[in-house]
Amino acid sequence: MFKKIFGNSNEKALKKFYPIIDIVNKLESKFESFSDEELREQTSLFKKEIKQGKDLNDILPQAFAVVREASKRTLSQRHYNVQIMGAIALHQGKIIEMKTGEGKTLSATMPVYLNALAGKSVHVITVNDYLSRRDAEWMGKVYNFLGLSIGCLQNQGAFKYNDKQTKNLKLKIKNSQVEMGDDIDSALIPCSRKEAYNCDILYGTNNEFGFDYLRDNMAQTKEQQVQGSLAYAIIDEIDSVLIDEARTPLIISAPDQESTKLYEYFSRIVPRLEKDKDFEIDEKIKAVTLTEKGLEHVSKILGGDIYRLGGVKYAHQLEQALRAYALFKRDQHYVIKQNQIIIVDEFTGRLMPGRRYSGGLHQAIEAKEKVSVQQESRTLASITFQNYFRLYKKLAGMTGTAATSAEEFDKVYNLDVVIIPTNKPMIRQDMSDAIFKNESGKFKAVIRELTSKNKTGQPVLVGTIAIEKSEYLSRL
Repeated sequence: MFKKIFGNSNEKALKKFYPIIDIVNKLESKFESFSDEELREQTSLFKKEIKQGKDLNDILPQAFAVVREASKRTLSQRHYNVQIMGAIALHQGKIIEMKTGEGKTLSATMPVYLNALAGKSVHVITVNDYLSRRDAEWMGKVYNFLGLSIGCLQNQGAFKYNDKQTKNLKLKIKNSQVEMGDDIDSALIPCSRKEAYNCDILYGTNNEFGFDYLRDNMAQTKEQQVQGSLAYAIIDEIDSVLIDEARTPLIISAPDQESTKLYEYFSRIVPRLEKDKDFEIDEKIKAVTLTEKGLEHVSKILGGDIYRLGGVKYAHQLEQALRAYALFKRDQHYVIKQNQIIIVDEFTGRLMPGRRYSGGLHQAIEAKEKVSVQQESRTLASITFQNYFRLYKKLAGMTGTAATSAEEFDKVYNLDVVIIPTNKPMIRQDMSDAIFKNESGKFKAVIRELTSKNKTGQPVLVGTIAIEKSEYLSRL
Protein backbone atom coordinates (compact mmCIF):
# COMPACT_ATOMS: atom_id res chain seq x y z
CA MET A 1 0.00 0.00 0.00
CA PHE A 2 2.72 2.50 1.06
CA LYS A 3 4.81 1.54 -1.98
CA LYS A 4 1.87 2.41 -4.27
CA ILE A 5 1.41 5.82 -2.60
CA PHE A 6 5.04 6.89 -2.14
CA GLY A 7 6.81 4.70 -4.69
CA ASN A 8 10.02 2.72 -4.25
CA SER A 9 12.81 4.93 -2.84
CA ASN A 10 15.39 3.34 -5.15
CA GLU A 11 13.23 3.97 -8.23
CA LYS A 12 12.80 7.60 -7.12
CA ALA A 13 16.57 8.01 -6.89
CA LEU A 14 17.07 6.46 -10.35
CA LYS A 15 14.41 8.68 -11.96
CA LYS A 16 16.44 11.76 -11.04
CA PHE A 17 19.36 10.38 -13.07
CA TYR A 18 17.48 9.96 -16.38
CA PRO A 19 17.51 13.67 -17.44
CA ILE A 20 21.30 13.82 -16.83
CA ILE A 21 21.83 10.63 -18.86
CA ASP A 22 19.80 12.16 -21.72
CA ILE A 23 22.12 15.20 -21.79
CA VAL A 24 25.24 12.99 -21.77
CA ASN A 25 23.83 10.97 -24.68
CA LYS A 26 22.98 14.11 -26.69
CA LEU A 27 26.57 15.34 -26.27
CA GLU A 28 28.02 12.11 -27.67
CA SER A 29 27.85 13.12 -31.34
CA LYS A 30 29.44 16.48 -30.53
CA PHE A 31 32.54 14.97 -28.91
CA GLU A 32 32.80 12.21 -31.53
CA SER A 33 33.66 14.93 -34.06
CA PHE A 34 36.54 16.25 -31.89
CA SER A 35 40.12 15.36 -32.66
CA ASP A 36 42.20 13.70 -29.92
CA GLU A 37 43.85 17.03 -29.15
CA GLU A 38 40.53 18.89 -28.97
CA LEU A 39 39.11 16.25 -26.66
CA ARG A 40 42.17 16.49 -24.40
CA GLU A 41 41.83 20.29 -24.28
CA GLN A 42 38.45 19.89 -22.57
CA THR A 43 40.28 19.03 -19.32
CA SER A 44 41.97 22.47 -19.26
CA LEU A 45 38.67 24.18 -20.11
CA PHE A 46 36.84 22.34 -17.31
CA LYS A 47 39.54 23.27 -14.78
CA LYS A 48 39.32 26.91 -15.89
CA GLU A 49 35.53 26.91 -15.46
CA ILE A 50 35.84 25.46 -11.94
CA LYS A 51 38.36 28.17 -10.98
CA GLN A 52 35.89 30.76 -12.24
CA GLY A 53 33.29 29.45 -9.77
CA LYS A 54 31.41 26.73 -11.63
CA ASP A 55 30.22 23.79 -9.55
CA LEU A 56 31.19 20.22 -10.48
CA ASN A 57 27.50 19.44 -11.03
CA ASP A 58 27.36 22.21 -13.67
CA ILE A 59 29.97 20.52 -15.86
CA LEU A 60 28.99 16.91 -15.00
CA PRO A 61 27.20 16.01 -18.29
CA GLN A 62 30.01 17.45 -20.44
CA ALA A 63 32.76 15.78 -18.34
CA PHE A 64 30.98 12.42 -18.43
CA ALA A 65 30.51 12.67 -22.20
CA VAL A 66 34.22 13.45 -22.62
CA VAL A 67 35.21 10.41 -20.52
CA ARG A 68 32.89 8.17 -22.54
CA GLU A 69 34.49 9.34 -25.80
CA ALA A 70 38.02 8.93 -24.36
CA SER A 71 37.12 5.41 -23.23
CA LYS A 72 35.88 4.51 -26.71
CA ARG A 73 39.16 5.68 -28.22
CA THR A 74 41.56 4.15 -25.68
CA LEU A 75 39.76 1.01 -24.43
CA SER A 76 37.18 0.44 -27.20
CA GLN A 77 34.58 0.43 -24.42
CA ARG A 78 31.51 2.64 -24.39
CA HIS A 79 29.71 3.38 -21.11
CA TYR A 80 26.14 2.04 -21.07
CA ASN A 81 23.34 4.14 -19.61
CA VAL A 82 23.31 2.04 -16.44
CA GLN A 83 27.04 2.69 -15.99
CA ILE A 84 26.42 6.44 -16.29
CA MET A 85 23.66 5.98 -13.72
CA GLY A 86 26.18 4.38 -11.36
CA ALA A 87 28.68 7.15 -12.09
CA ILE A 88 26.20 9.87 -11.08
CA ALA A 89 25.45 8.07 -7.79
CA LEU A 90 29.18 7.70 -7.06
CA HIS A 91 29.74 11.41 -7.69
CA GLN A 92 26.92 12.20 -5.25
CA GLY A 93 28.69 10.25 -2.50
CA LYS A 94 26.50 7.17 -2.58
CA ILE A 95 27.13 3.43 -2.63
CA ILE A 96 26.13 1.63 -5.79
CA GLU A 97 25.18 -2.02 -6.02
CA MET A 98 25.99 -3.35 -9.47
CA LYS A 99 25.85 -7.03 -10.29
CA THR A 100 29.08 -8.86 -11.09
CA GLY A 101 30.17 -8.21 -14.67
CA GLU A 102 28.16 -4.99 -15.11
CA GLY A 103 31.29 -2.82 -15.28
CA LYS A 104 31.77 -1.03 -11.94
CA THR A 105 35.43 -0.33 -12.80
CA LEU A 106 34.52 1.50 -16.02
CA SER A 107 31.60 3.26 -14.35
CA ALA A 108 33.98 4.77 -11.75
CA THR A 109 36.10 6.53 -14.41
CA MET A 110 33.46 9.26 -14.84
CA PRO A 111 33.20 10.48 -11.21
CA VAL A 112 36.95 9.97 -10.71
CA TYR A 113 37.75 12.23 -13.68
CA LEU A 114 35.13 14.83 -12.72
CA ASN A 115 36.30 15.14 -9.11
CA ALA A 116 39.99 15.16 -10.08
CA LEU A 117 39.30 18.37 -12.04
CA ALA A 118 38.81 20.19 -8.72
CA GLY A 119 42.57 19.97 -8.06
CA LYS A 120 42.52 17.49 -5.16
CA SER A 121 43.79 13.94 -5.56
CA VAL A 122 41.00 11.36 -5.94
CA HIS A 123 41.66 8.05 -4.19
CA VAL A 124 40.35 4.77 -5.58
CA ILE A 125 40.51 2.08 -2.89
CA THR A 126 40.73 -1.60 -3.80
CA VAL A 127 40.99 -4.70 -1.61
CA ASN A 128 44.28 -6.09 -2.94
CA ASP A 129 47.47 -5.08 -4.77
CA TYR A 130 46.54 -6.95 -7.94
CA LEU A 131 43.32 -4.96 -8.43
CA SER A 132 44.90 -1.59 -7.67
CA ARG A 133 47.68 -2.21 -10.19
CA ARG A 134 45.34 -3.68 -12.81
CA ASP A 135 42.87 -0.80 -12.56
CA ALA A 136 45.57 1.89 -12.53
CA GLU A 137 47.08 0.49 -15.74
CA TRP A 138 43.76 -0.33 -17.40
CA MET A 139 41.72 2.79 -16.59
CA GLY A 140 44.90 4.87 -16.55
CA LYS A 141 44.77 4.89 -20.35
CA VAL A 142 41.57 6.96 -20.21
CA TYR A 143 42.85 9.48 -17.65
CA ASN A 144 46.26 9.77 -19.33
CA PHE A 145 44.59 10.41 -22.68
CA LEU A 146 42.71 13.31 -21.05
CA GLY A 147 45.86 14.78 -19.50
CA LEU A 148 45.55 13.64 -15.88
CA SER A 149 48.31 11.96 -13.84
CA ILE A 150 47.81 8.52 -12.28
CA GLY A 151 49.56 6.95 -9.29
CA CYS A 152 49.42 3.52 -7.69
CA LEU A 153 50.33 2.37 -4.17
CA GLN A 154 51.59 -1.18 -3.76
CA ASN A 155 52.92 -3.17 -0.84
CA GLN A 156 56.36 -3.04 -2.48
CA GLY A 157 56.32 0.71 -3.20
CA ALA A 158 54.70 3.55 -5.12
CA PHE A 159 54.32 3.93 -8.90
CA LYS A 160 53.10 6.41 -11.46
CA TYR A 161 51.66 5.92 -14.93
CA ASN A 162 54.05 6.32 -17.85
CA ASP A 163 52.28 6.34 -21.21
CA LYS A 164 55.51 5.83 -23.20
CA GLN A 165 55.64 2.19 -22.09
CA THR A 166 52.13 1.50 -23.39
CA LYS A 167 52.95 2.76 -26.89
CA ASN A 168 55.41 -0.08 -27.49
CA LEU A 169 54.03 -3.15 -29.15
CA LYS A 170 55.37 -6.66 -29.00
CA LEU A 171 54.86 -9.76 -31.10
CA LYS A 172 53.30 -12.65 -29.22
CA ILE A 173 53.05 -16.28 -30.25
CA LYS A 174 49.64 -17.75 -29.49
CA ASN A 175 48.18 -21.02 -30.76
CA SER A 176 51.07 -21.27 -33.28
CA GLN A 177 50.00 -17.97 -34.85
CA VAL A 178 51.80 -14.65 -34.65
CA GLU A 179 49.56 -11.91 -33.30
CA MET A 180 50.15 -8.28 -32.41
CA GLY A 181 49.46 -7.59 -28.73
CA ASP A 182 50.07 -4.98 -26.07
CA ASP A 183 53.51 -4.79 -24.53
CA ILE A 184 53.67 -7.06 -21.46
CA ASP A 185 55.86 -4.48 -19.70
CA SER A 186 54.03 -2.50 -17.02
CA ALA A 187 52.83 1.03 -17.74
CA LEU A 188 53.71 1.91 -14.13
CA ILE A 189 57.18 3.12 -13.14
CA PRO A 190 58.54 3.47 -9.58
CA CYS A 191 58.28 6.85 -7.85
CA SER A 192 58.30 8.28 -4.33
CA ARG A 193 55.17 8.00 -2.19
CA LYS A 194 54.83 11.79 -2.18
CA GLU A 195 54.88 11.86 -5.99
CA ALA A 196 52.14 9.22 -6.07
CA TYR A 197 49.95 11.25 -3.70
CA ASN A 198 50.52 14.36 -5.84
CA CYS A 199 48.94 12.60 -8.83
CA ASP A 200 45.41 13.61 -9.84
CA ILE A 201 44.19 10.05 -9.35
CA LEU A 202 45.67 7.47 -6.98
CA TYR A 203 44.86 3.76 -6.79
CA GLY A 204 45.78 1.65 -3.77
CA THR A 205 44.57 -0.77 -1.13
CA ASN A 206 42.80 0.22 2.09
CA ASN A 207 45.86 -0.97 4.06
CA GLU A 208 48.30 1.25 2.13
CA PHE A 209 46.20 4.40 2.60
CA GLY A 210 45.60 3.65 6.27
CA PHE A 211 49.25 3.00 7.10
CA ASP A 212 50.36 6.14 5.23
CA TYR A 213 47.93 8.13 7.37
CA LEU A 214 49.48 6.66 10.55
CA ARG A 215 53.03 7.32 9.32
CA ASP A 216 52.09 10.92 8.50
CA ASN A 217 50.83 11.39 12.05
CA MET A 218 54.18 10.14 13.37
CA ALA A 219 56.23 12.39 11.06
CA GLN A 220 58.54 14.93 12.71
CA THR A 221 58.01 17.64 10.07
CA LYS A 222 55.35 18.55 7.53
CA GLU A 223 57.83 17.86 4.72
CA GLN A 224 57.98 14.20 5.79
CA GLN A 225 54.21 13.80 5.36
CA VAL A 226 53.00 12.39 2.04
CA GLN A 227 49.22 11.92 2.07
CA GLY A 228 47.83 15.44 1.83
CA SER A 229 44.10 16.20 1.97
CA LEU A 230 41.46 13.46 2.03
CA ALA A 231 38.98 14.95 -0.43
CA TYR A 232 37.16 12.14 -2.25
CA ALA A 233 37.47 8.38 -2.29
CA ILE A 234 35.68 5.56 -4.07
CA ILE A 235 35.95 2.21 -2.29
CA ASP A 236 35.62 -0.94 -4.38
CA GLU A 237 34.02 -3.88 -2.50
CA ILE A 238 32.92 -1.34 0.10
CA ASP A 239 30.98 -3.86 2.18
CA SER A 240 34.17 -5.86 2.69
CA VAL A 241 36.18 -2.79 3.74
CA LEU A 242 33.64 -0.79 5.76
CA ILE A 243 31.66 -3.62 7.34
CA ASP A 244 33.60 -6.93 7.36
CA GLU A 245 36.93 -5.27 8.18
CA ALA A 246 35.58 -2.04 9.70
CA ARG A 247 37.01 -2.58 13.17
CA THR A 248 40.25 -4.19 12.05
CA PRO A 249 42.94 -1.99 13.59
CA LEU A 250 45.93 -0.88 11.54
CA ILE A 251 48.87 -0.79 13.95
CA ILE A 252 52.41 0.55 13.70
CA SER A 253 54.58 -0.90 16.43
CA ALA A 254 58.17 -1.13 17.64
CA PRO A 255 59.97 -3.93 19.54
CA ASP A 256 59.74 -3.77 23.33
CA GLN A 257 62.53 -4.85 25.67
CA GLU A 258 60.38 -7.22 27.78
CA SER A 259 61.59 -10.80 28.30
CA THR A 260 59.79 -13.54 26.37
CA LYS A 261 60.21 -16.20 29.07
CA LEU A 262 56.82 -15.51 30.69
CA TYR A 263 54.97 -16.40 27.47
CA GLU A 264 56.58 -19.82 27.45
CA TYR A 265 55.79 -20.27 31.15
CA PHE A 266 52.09 -19.41 30.83
CA SER A 267 51.72 -21.48 27.64
CA ARG A 268 52.52 -24.54 29.78
CA ILE A 269 49.90 -23.56 32.39
CA VAL A 270 46.78 -22.90 30.25
CA PRO A 271 46.35 -26.47 28.89
CA ARG A 272 45.72 -27.53 32.51
CA LEU A 273 42.65 -25.25 32.73
CA GLU A 274 39.17 -26.48 31.77
CA LYS A 275 36.70 -24.64 29.54
CA ASP A 276 33.49 -23.44 31.28
CA LYS A 277 34.89 -24.46 34.67
CA ASP A 278 38.11 -22.37 34.76
CA PHE A 279 37.43 -19.96 31.89
CA GLU A 280 34.61 -18.77 29.62
CA ILE A 281 34.81 -17.88 25.94
CA ASP A 282 33.03 -15.08 24.06
CA GLU A 283 33.51 -16.06 20.38
CA LYS A 284 31.93 -12.87 19.06
CA ILE A 285 34.45 -10.45 20.57
CA LYS A 286 37.27 -13.05 20.76
CA ALA A 287 37.63 -12.75 24.54
CA VAL A 288 38.46 -15.28 27.25
CA THR A 289 37.58 -14.62 30.90
CA LEU A 290 38.84 -16.50 33.94
CA THR A 291 36.15 -17.66 36.41
CA GLU A 292 36.57 -17.50 40.21
CA LYS A 293 37.45 -21.19 40.18
CA GLY A 294 39.90 -20.54 37.38
CA LEU A 295 41.68 -17.84 39.39
CA GLU A 296 41.93 -20.21 42.34
CA HIS A 297 43.28 -22.96 40.06
CA VAL A 298 45.92 -20.63 38.56
CA SER A 299 46.94 -19.33 42.00
CA LYS A 300 47.39 -22.94 43.16
CA ILE A 301 49.64 -23.70 40.14
CA LEU A 302 51.66 -20.50 40.66
CA GLY A 303 51.94 -21.00 44.41
CA GLY A 304 50.32 -17.67 45.24
CA ASP A 305 47.85 -15.00 44.10
CA ILE A 306 48.61 -14.01 40.48
CA TYR A 307 48.15 -10.27 41.18
CA ARG A 308 50.48 -10.35 44.19
CA LEU A 309 53.13 -12.32 42.33
CA GLY A 310 53.21 -10.30 39.11
CA GLY A 311 50.39 -7.76 39.16
CA VAL A 312 48.57 -6.73 35.99
CA LYS A 313 51.50 -7.88 33.86
CA TYR A 314 51.06 -11.55 34.88
CA ALA A 315 47.29 -11.33 34.44
CA HIS A 316 47.71 -9.88 30.93
CA GLN A 317 50.19 -12.58 29.89
CA LEU A 318 47.87 -15.28 31.24
CA GLU A 319 44.91 -13.81 29.33
CA GLN A 320 46.85 -13.74 26.04
CA ALA A 321 48.05 -17.33 26.61
CA LEU A 322 44.42 -18.35 27.17
CA ARG A 323 43.27 -16.56 23.99
CA ALA A 324 46.03 -18.23 21.97
CA TYR A 325 45.10 -21.63 23.41
CA ALA A 326 41.28 -21.40 23.23
CA LEU A 327 40.47 -19.07 20.31
CA PHE A 328 43.25 -19.19 17.73
CA LYS A 329 43.47 -22.38 15.67
CA ARG A 330 46.41 -23.55 13.58
CA ASP A 331 45.70 -23.67 9.79
CA GLN A 332 42.64 -21.47 10.31
CA HIS A 333 43.83 -18.25 11.93
CA TYR A 334 47.54 -18.83 11.30
CA VAL A 335 50.02 -21.27 9.75
CA ILE A 336 53.54 -22.27 10.73
CA LYS A 337 56.08 -21.62 8.00
CA GLN A 338 59.88 -21.72 8.38
CA ASN A 339 59.54 -21.78 12.18
CA GLN A 340 57.39 -18.63 12.13
CA ILE A 341 53.73 -17.91 12.87
CA ILE A 342 52.15 -16.33 9.77
CA ILE A 343 48.66 -14.85 10.06
CA VAL A 344 45.93 -15.97 7.64
CA ASP A 345 43.64 -13.12 6.53
CA GLU A 346 40.23 -14.28 7.70
CA PHE A 347 38.47 -12.38 4.89
CA THR A 348 40.57 -13.49 1.92
CA GLY A 349 42.38 -16.62 3.17
CA ARG A 350 45.70 -15.14 2.07
CA LEU A 351 48.86 -15.39 4.17
CA MET A 352 50.12 -12.10 5.61
CA PRO A 353 53.89 -12.44 6.17
CA GLY A 354 55.35 -9.61 8.24
CA ARG A 355 52.07 -8.90 10.05
CA ARG A 356 51.84 -9.71 13.78
CA TYR A 357 49.04 -9.76 16.34
CA SER A 358 49.40 -6.98 18.89
CA GLY A 359 49.35 -6.88 22.68
CA GLY A 360 51.48 -9.98 23.14
CA LEU A 361 49.02 -12.33 21.40
CA HIS A 362 51.49 -13.22 18.65
CA GLN A 363 54.12 -14.16 21.27
CA ALA A 364 51.54 -16.26 23.11
CA ILE A 365 50.77 -18.19 19.89
CA GLU A 366 54.50 -18.64 19.23
CA ALA A 367 54.93 -20.07 22.75
CA LYS A 368 51.90 -22.33 22.29
CA GLU A 369 53.30 -23.75 19.03
CA LYS A 370 56.83 -24.00 20.48
CA VAL A 371 58.48 -21.82 17.82
CA SER A 372 61.01 -19.12 18.75
CA VAL A 373 59.22 -16.35 20.65
CA GLN A 374 60.08 -12.91 19.31
CA GLN A 375 60.11 -9.73 21.38
CA GLU A 376 56.78 -8.09 22.12
CA SER A 377 55.80 -5.02 20.15
CA ARG A 378 54.78 -1.67 21.57
CA THR A 379 51.97 0.14 19.70
CA LEU A 380 53.05 3.55 18.38
CA ALA A 381 50.00 4.41 16.25
CA SER A 382 46.67 2.76 15.48
CA ILE A 383 43.41 3.43 13.61
CA THR A 384 40.49 1.33 12.35
CA PHE A 385 39.20 1.46 8.75
CA GLN A 386 35.91 2.74 10.10
CA ASN A 387 37.56 5.79 11.67
CA TYR A 388 40.01 6.38 8.80
CA PHE A 389 37.46 6.49 5.99
CA ARG A 390 35.23 8.83 7.96
CA LEU A 391 37.99 11.44 7.54
CA TYR A 392 37.25 11.86 3.81
CA LYS A 393 35.12 14.90 2.91
CA LYS A 394 33.24 12.82 0.34
CA LEU A 395 33.06 9.04 0.28
CA ALA A 396 31.44 6.66 -2.22
CA GLY A 397 31.59 2.96 -2.87
CA MET A 398 30.63 0.11 -5.14
CA THR A 399 29.99 -3.59 -4.69
CA GLY A 400 27.82 -6.40 -5.96
CA THR A 401 26.16 -6.82 -2.55
CA ALA A 402 25.30 -3.54 -0.83
CA ALA A 403 21.52 -3.75 -0.31
CA THR A 404 21.79 -6.30 2.52
CA SER A 405 23.99 -3.87 4.48
CA ALA A 406 22.10 -0.68 3.55
CA GLU A 407 20.86 -0.02 7.09
CA GLU A 408 24.36 -0.31 8.58
CA PHE A 409 25.86 1.96 5.88
CA ASP A 410 23.20 4.56 6.68
CA LYS A 411 23.52 4.43 10.47
CA VAL A 412 27.31 4.19 10.75
CA TYR A 413 28.53 6.17 7.73
CA ASN A 414 25.45 8.15 6.62
CA LEU A 415 25.80 6.62 3.14
CA ASP A 416 22.81 5.82 0.92
CA VAL A 417 22.70 2.69 -1.24
CA VAL A 418 21.44 2.84 -4.83
CA ILE A 419 20.75 -0.41 -6.69
CA ILE A 420 21.68 0.00 -10.36
CA PRO A 421 19.67 -2.17 -12.79
CA THR A 422 21.50 -4.55 -15.13
CA ASN A 423 22.11 -3.47 -18.73
CA LYS A 424 20.25 -6.52 -20.05
CA PRO A 425 17.65 -8.67 -18.23
CA MET A 426 19.27 -10.94 -15.63
CA ILE A 427 19.53 -14.58 -16.70
CA ARG A 428 21.70 -15.82 -13.82
CA GLN A 429 19.77 -17.44 -10.99
CA ASP A 430 20.68 -16.11 -7.54
CA MET A 431 19.54 -18.96 -5.31
CA SER A 432 18.38 -18.46 -1.72
CA ASP A 433 20.40 -19.79 1.23
CA ALA A 434 19.93 -23.38 2.40
CA ILE A 435 19.84 -23.87 6.18
CA PHE A 436 20.86 -27.15 7.86
CA LYS A 437 20.41 -28.54 11.36
CA ASN A 438 24.09 -29.44 11.74
CA GLU A 439 27.44 -29.36 9.92
CA SER A 440 27.26 -33.03 8.95
CA GLY A 441 23.99 -32.46 7.06
CA LYS A 442 25.41 -29.39 5.38
CA PHE A 443 28.49 -31.19 4.06
CA LYS A 444 26.40 -34.16 2.84
CA ALA A 445 24.29 -31.70 0.82
CA VAL A 446 27.47 -30.09 -0.57
CA ILE A 447 28.75 -33.51 -1.70
CA ARG A 448 25.38 -34.31 -3.37
CA GLU A 449 25.49 -30.98 -5.21
CA LEU A 450 29.12 -31.45 -6.30
CA THR A 451 28.40 -34.99 -7.53
CA SER A 452 25.43 -33.87 -9.63
CA LYS A 453 27.41 -30.98 -11.18
CA ASN A 454 30.38 -33.25 -11.85
CA LYS A 455 28.19 -35.61 -13.89
CA THR A 456 27.31 -32.76 -16.25
CA GLY A 457 30.98 -31.74 -16.55
CA GLN A 458 30.41 -28.43 -14.76
CA PRO A 459 33.38 -27.15 -12.69
CA VAL A 460 32.55 -25.87 -9.19
CA LEU A 461 34.55 -23.50 -6.99
CA VAL A 462 34.21 -24.37 -3.30
CA GLY A 463 35.25 -21.81 -0.70
CA THR A 464 35.62 -22.57 3.01
CA ILE A 465 36.59 -20.49 6.04
CA ALA A 466 39.67 -22.54 6.95
CA ILE A 467 42.37 -24.78 5.46
CA GLU A 468 41.21 -27.51 7.85
CA LYS A 469 37.64 -27.37 6.45
CA SER A 470 38.93 -27.42 2.85
CA GLU A 471 40.98 -30.55 3.55
CA TYR A 472 38.03 -32.22 5.32
CA LEU A 473 35.69 -31.46 2.41
CA SER A 474 38.33 -32.64 -0.06
CA ARG A 475 38.57 -35.98 1.76
CA LEU A 476 34.77 -36.35 1.66
